[in-house]
Amino acid sequence: MNETDQVLAACQGDQAAWTAVVQQHQNAVFRLAYLLLGDADEAEDVAQEAFVRAFYALARFDTTRPLRSWLLQIAKNLARNRRRAGHRYWAALQRWWQLAPTGRAASSPAAHTQQVGEQAAQELWQAVQHLSLSDQEVIYLRYFLEMSVADTAIALGIAEGTVKSRLSRA
Repeated sequence: MNETDQVLAACQGDQAAWTAVVQQHQNAVFRLAYLLLGDADEAEDVAQEAFVRAFYALARFDTTRPLRSWLLQIAKNLARNRRRAGHRYWAALQRWWQLAPTGRAASSPAAHTQQVGEQAAQELWQAVQHLSLSDQEVIYLRYFLEMSVADTAIALGIAEGTVKSRLSRA
């Protein structure tokens, strides 16, 4: 059963078809929400809400368009709303407190290498966080979720040329 058939079956109340759709896309939806929010619990809430909203709007879904892009667009909008509500600030404070250095030194070359790699990843993450929200979204979808330019454009509701220019600027 292809994705379009699954969507049509889910519209008619086939729970197994909807479960298959969720299982196929839940990792991508969660990853995008996590990238936008930076907190796993918040991202899980957004992902769940995205699938609930998608289910109730399934009858309005255009089956000629990619389902994954539509789901990611819902998740992106929910994550934006959550960020605006101020949850991100408190989650960042909690993460900072949990990640505060403990003063322990690396005990081996492997631990040192891992620490350097983690530091580089943290610096990259911070650099992306300093970009505008629209630039962050395009970076997350294109590079972190490895979506094509066309699918990124659909998920963001913008033209492919705009995706390319935002990638270049970012």
